[in-house]
Amino acid sequence: MAVNLATSMMATLLRASNGIQSTPAAVKPKKTLQLYDIENCPYCRLVREVLTELDLDVEIYPCPKAGTRFRPELVARGGKAQFPYLVDPNTGAEMYESLDIVAYLFETYGLRELPLKWRAGRLQTVGSMLASAPRAGRGMQARPGRMPEYLLELYSFESSPYARPVRELLCEMEIPYILRNCGRTRFEEWVLPPMRERLKLQPDSDLENRRLLQESEGKVSIPYLYDPNTDRGLFESADILDYLRENYRA
Repeated sequence: MAVNLATSMMATLLRASNGIQSTPAAVKPKKTLQLYDIENCPYCRLVREVLTELDLDVEIYPCPKAGTRFRPELVARGGKAQFPYLVDPNTGAEMYESLDIVAYLFETYGLRELPLKWRAGRLQTVGSMLASAPRAGRGMQARPGRMPEYLLELYSFESSPYARPVRELLCEMEIPYILRNCGRTRFEEWVLPPMRERLKLQPDSDLENRRLLQESEGKVSIPYLYDPNTDRGLFESADILDYLRENYRA
């Protein structure tokens, strides 16, 4: 687990501040967005970073290599196995191409100009490719996993080094889930959870998901997995990984 987290931290550092800080979208979609996604795909990462930055939740439909659960569904919808692929049930829009999706999200929900860093789309793509390297093949290849009756919910933000291994395993096992973004908006949220507890800091977050987590669990720590199929909620990457293997390994 130590090596796993070390390479995950390296991937986070390579993306600098991307996928951490949130400035919530001016408009929130009434129906949850849907994303056909491969966790360690550098193009998919760009879209997930923007979803964190705009504080938009999304249903993730994992499509690892050799996957049989959602890849055929995507090909039937879009005509080819290319990732990412966004489905917006609010507008009827469906699209490939990460940078087109990024622009669409800012225009449709951010209601603001595309930030300067995202106008340099090619540089962002190269940076995301570099961030994929430390993780090697993690989150890319399908492994047997059971389909849950109800979608799991993962509270995460894209560049969290602790949440990444959980998302990778969910992708490999082809387990769909609702990604509930919990980016940071306040200085206190950059303080590690154990230190926040010691200092009795309870940031009054601007983000609904962070507030809900604080109210329901008494703290905010990323990642947090809620499984409506068993009514279980878990913090800590290692515990979540063990839980997924024990309950959803086929």
